[in-house]
Amino acid sequence: MSTSASSEQLFARALQLIPGGVNSPVRAFRSVGGTPFFVKSARGATLITADDRELIDFVCTWGPAIHGHNHPRIKAAIAAALENGTSFGTPNPYEVEMAELIVKFVPSIKKVRMTSSGTEATMSAIRLARGFTKRDKIIKFSGCYHGHSDSLLIKAGSGALTHGHPDSAGIPASFARETVVLPYNDRAALDAAFAANPGQIACVIIEAYCGNVGFIMPDAGYLTFLREVTAKHGALLIFDEVMTGFRIARGGVQEREKIVPDLTCLGKIIGGGLPVGAFGGRADVMDYLAPLGPVYQAGTLSGNPLAMAAGIASLRMLEDRHIYATLDALGLRLRNAVVAAAKTKGIPVQVPQCGSMFSIFFTDTPVRDYDTALKGDAKRFTKFFHACLDNGVYLAPSAYEAGFLSTAHDGHAIDRACEVMTAAINGL
Repeated sequence: MSTSASSEQLFARALQLIPGGVNSPVRAFRSVGGTPFFVKSARGATLITADDRELIDFVCTWGPAIHGHNHPRIKAAIAAALENGTSFGTPNPYEVEMAELIVKFVPSIKKVRMTSSGTEATMSAIRLARGFTKRDKIIKFSGCYHGHSDSLLIKAGSGALTHGHPDSAGIPASFARETVVLPYNDRAALDAAFAANPGQIACVIIEAYCGNVGFIMPDAGYLTFLREVTAKHGALLIFDEVMTGFRIARGGVQEREKIVPDLTCLGKIIGGGLPVGAFGGRADVMDYLAPLGPVYQAGTLSGNPLAMAAGIASLRMLEDRHIYATLDALGLRLRNAVVAAAKTKGIPVQVPQCGSMFSIFFTDTPVRDYDTALKGDAKRFTKFFHACLDNGVYLAPSAYEAGFLSTAHDGHAIDRACEVMTAAINGL
């Protein structure tokens, strides 16, 4: 592969061949303006662009790189697996080891099935919940993103009981009518939705800690309430922990909050940077999957040996629980630097943070759902984003995405990032 072309040249070529010049929309920088940069390599907490700029990375490939980029143990695991082939189309030993690790780390999961993406995992979990309960309707929450399958790419309507409207062209209205969209952190809306749809709700799916409208945490007791309500009405509770699994804690949000969902969707970290997803949970529910049960789900590259080897190496390193204390300390340092700078400057800011996930909202309103997230000053964020990028710190190119840290940010990277972010706020 030639690496001599600049980002600007690469983007011009990409625009001729790839819709919008990118293979995932947020990469296009439409939200913040400017031309996206292309990356030719990465190591630790650093991206090296096609223009030979070094950037401290707080996107971490949107979550998987909890150990930083190009970690030697993950790299070695992939190389060892590669010696034996890239794909077999049969079961392989890595799949079994991965399943054992997931079940060990996430106690609510008794059986698990691998997929090739988080979208496949959530889509399959929804189908499984519908097949198991013999119900059609599902509940999701505005601002929670669960991949781009038709049933889940639905945004909120104007009221708590409003059935969803498609968030994309190409989704039939009949699909959207089976999805009930509620505000996150609203107990009354959840009660009302079940009352309005008696015996019809197959499942509730939620990003227990939101990461796709910025980082938002649940109110105290909200997830416990959610568990109680779903159990009362015979609906399955699905935790989408594609982002938070193995990142917020070794056992994800459910470990931290002491909640036992019926099904859990995973991805990102369990692939060590390679494409992967998984869903698992109660054995009686999972046994409804083919070939044992009537719910069909399949994938040619599911359990790919290279992805499994990378993911196993990534998970094995998380057996050291001290990692989470390190990540939380790094997150707090970053948060405190931003909050202190904003306070000195008199700029309203909210910086929700837990462990290695965080967001920066320029608003004086505490952010607890989709609507309050939108109160953030996106124009101010754009200015802040570019000031950071110009000085070597890369944040997600949107005011409504979570940021991520890795163990590789310890030391110079976090020191430099705090300096750059403080200066960026001072320049607002």
